[in-house]
Amino acid sequence: MAKTTLILIGLFLTLPFLGSETYFRNYYENGAVKSEGWKNMSSKEGYWRFYHINGKMKAKGAFQNNEKTGYWYFFNETGHLDHEGHFTQNKKVNWWLFYDEQGKVNHKCQLRNGIKDGYCLKYEKSKLTSAEKYSDGKKIKEWYDFSSFKKENNLSDLK
Repeated sequence: MAKTTLILIGLFLTLPFLGSETYFRNYYENGAVKSEGWKNMSSKEGYWRFYHINGKMKAKGAFQNNEKTGYWYFFNETGHLDHEGHFTQNKKVNWWLFYDEQGKVNHKCQLRNGIKDGYCLKYEKSKLTSAEKYSDGKKIKEWYDFSSFKKENNLSDLK
């Protein structure tokens, strides 16, 4: 009897938490969807989408414990891809790519904890035009020709 009572009490205490993950939508005043995704209690979890007021996609990616994680995409108000990259515990990390109005990469940078740390490569018409190297957000070197850049750097660092 005591064992049955303990099981029933345990079940009763856990019932409010079972199925507590719900799909959530937030709206602009004009009725357009502002964001949508899964919440566990008040914490964002899993895949989320965010929209501009005009209904075009603004951003999409995953949350874990209410923090951005994994690969994210960000779009301008016309719906074109603006930039994309990795998050770890809500901080930008690894390579981030940034696009021009024609959808071509105009620069890409290595980030650590949300700041430039590594290389930033700038492109014009898909051609490398300059490179910069950063350490903890401070620019330490800049190159304007690819041959000197190649001589001074281990290109495997660009992966």
